[in-house]
Amino acid sequence: MELKTNTFALAAAVLVGAWYVVCATVVALAKDTAATLFGWMTHLLNVEGAVSFPEVIYGFIEVIILAYATAYAFAWLYNIFLKTK
Repeated sequence: MELKTNTFALAAAVLVGAWYVVCATVVALAKDTAATLFGWMTHLLNVEGAVSFPEVIYGFIEVIILAYATAYAFAWLYNIFLKTK
C-alpha cells in the first residue's frame, strides 16, 4: 500500500498545528506544569545535577503516551482526509 503524499502531509501539518496550540495553551495557563512536563521529556528538570530515576520514568511514560496519541490522531486524520479526496 502506498501513502498519498499530499494527504499524508496534510494530516501531519494539522496534527503538528494542533499539538502547537495545546502546548501554547498549557504554557499560557500553567507555566510551571509545562516546564515540569517538558523537563521530564528532555531531561532538563535539573540542569545542574543528575536526572533522578523517577524523572526518567515519568518522561518515558509521557513520551510513550504522546507517541501513541500522535500516531492514533495522525492515522485518524489521514483516513478522514483520504475519504474526502
